Amino acid sequence: MKFTTMPLDQAQGLILAHGLRLQGRAFKKGHIISALDLPVLRAGGLERVTGVVLEADDIGEDKAAHLLAEAVIGPGVTQGPAFTGRCNLFAEGRGLAVVDKDRLDRINLVNEAITIGTVRPFDPVEPEQMVATVKIISFAVPRPMLDACLTVAREGGPIIRIAELRRRAVGLIQTRLPGTKERVLDSTAGVMRARLSALGCALDRERRCEHTPEAVSSTIGELRAQGCAMILIAGASATTDRQDTVPAGIVASGGTIDHFGMPVDPGNLLLLAHLDETPVLGLPGCARSPKLNGFDWVLQRMIADVPVTRRDIMMMGAGGLLMEIPSRPLPRGEASPAPARSDTPLARASAPRIAAIVLAAGQSRRMGGPNKLLVPFEGQPLVVRVVDALLRTKARPIVVVTGHQADAVRAALTGREVTFVHNAEFMEGMSTSVRVGLETLPREIDGALVCLGDMPKTDPAVIERLIATFNPLEGRAIGVPTHKGKRGNPVLWASRFFPEIMRLAGDVGARHLIGEHADLVYELEIADRSVVTDLDTPEAFAALGVAIPP
Repeated sequence: MKFTTMPLDQAQGLILAHGLRLQGRAFKKGHIISALDLPVLRAGGLERVTGVVLEADDIGEDKAAHLLAEAVIGPGVTQGPAFTGRCNLFAEGRGLAVVDKDRLDRINLVNEAITIGTVRPFDPVEPEQMVATVKIISFAVPRPMLDACLTVAREGGPIIRIAELRRRAVGLIQTRLPGTKERVLDSTAGVMRARLSALGCALDRERRCEHTPEAVSSTIGELRAQGCAMILIAGASATTDRQDTVPAGIVASGGTIDHFGMPVDPGNLLLLAHLDETPVLGLPGCARSPKLNGFDWVLQRMIADVPVTRRDIMMMGAGGLLMEIPSRPLPRGEASPAPARSDTPLARASAPRIAAIVLAAGQSRRMGGPNKLLVPFEGQPLVVRVVDALLRTKARPIVVVTGHQADAVRAALTGREVTFVHNAEFMEGMSTSVRVGLETLPREIDGALVCLGDMPKTDPAVIERLIATFNPLEGRAIGVPTHKGKRGNPVLWASRFFPEIMRLAGDVGARHLIGEHADLVYELEIADRSVVTDLDTPEAFAALGVAIPP
């Protein structure tokens, strides 16, 4: 690949290195100059252009990204289409991201032009969550360089896969000492039920016994006989040694102590053991709290059938000091600096906070009378279907902008977790509703989905994909779903565009801003028509077999 600046009359076939805007046309970075482009560029006053010329053995950025992504993925991972040298990978379902870090590092060390980034190994992931991204930094890479990466990717198992969470029967033993309060044990059982439920499991059995090796051993035998495939033991007193009460009871039942302690705080006093094929965990005291601790790291892997050895635990020290943030208590608070404000960039670095604005103020003029948003579609008013789809996503808050027949729209959405705001100027057009919605959002929001209230097939999975791919720092600041190249809705806007959107007037949306910021747009191609299907007229309802009530 050759980076060069050349005269315009020689530039046909050149890949633009930088975006250009001339004569009302936008030429994106990466655009291949055609013969039809030359007059436009010349009329714009250009005599020379800068770009890239590919050589014989070069593989274009999108094809290279696609091939490498295809080679690294394993079970539970799907790849999206390659665009601008990037191919994103998504989780098909809930589970843990299992990453071969050694081979991942070897690929990233081949050349600076080829990169793969993933979530942290063993991070819990949700369906449709982005778990990795393959990015080709340059416009193309030499074939031998790509082949070197593909060789590493194919020499073993998948570099990234999703280990599915598997339901199993779990038993909990809690021991008592004189003075142990039952409400503490009740609270611990409740916390454990919630923790297991979040992993798709249930607490099948809970037993309480005296804090003696004999009682622990007997209760382990009882739970095994009742079919428990995993046993958790919360001692009334913290385990301080391999020969303490809880480990002694495990050994007396025929079990083996694999490891005691872990370089994770909170969670230091975890006990790892097994009895035949049944894992047995002695819980650190912090496991009585719902806050994240080292026990969670081990439990999550076991529920996902990812082996946890004593070596695995001993290598958890890097990152094992779990920060004293609101996800855990502050035992050393007096010796620590004050935590960052929630609206600082540091506090916001982990995940974008995305809101949704539902435009439900229109007069439905093309319907000839009825308010289209209240027309039943498959048993629910149209606007209810849209809001219910949003409620199944991470988008919060959900702001519903009312106007025409506001009371009826509110009534249709009774009981749902939404914020209503009335647009008194709704007759002046859509832009006023968008503005009112934006004014209602909390200041710490990173972006907002602008959603139409008349799209009955709004898909939560599409919205989650838009949110997962959103990253303004990497140039993905405006998310647009498409179907066969046609742009649809909803559109996700980074907060940096809110001031521009709020300056709009009349019955127009913010579509023209997409063209003005083309270099910051990312498009997600959707196979079905859900993102381009809105209902404005009786004919549109009839085409979907929906009768308009008289």
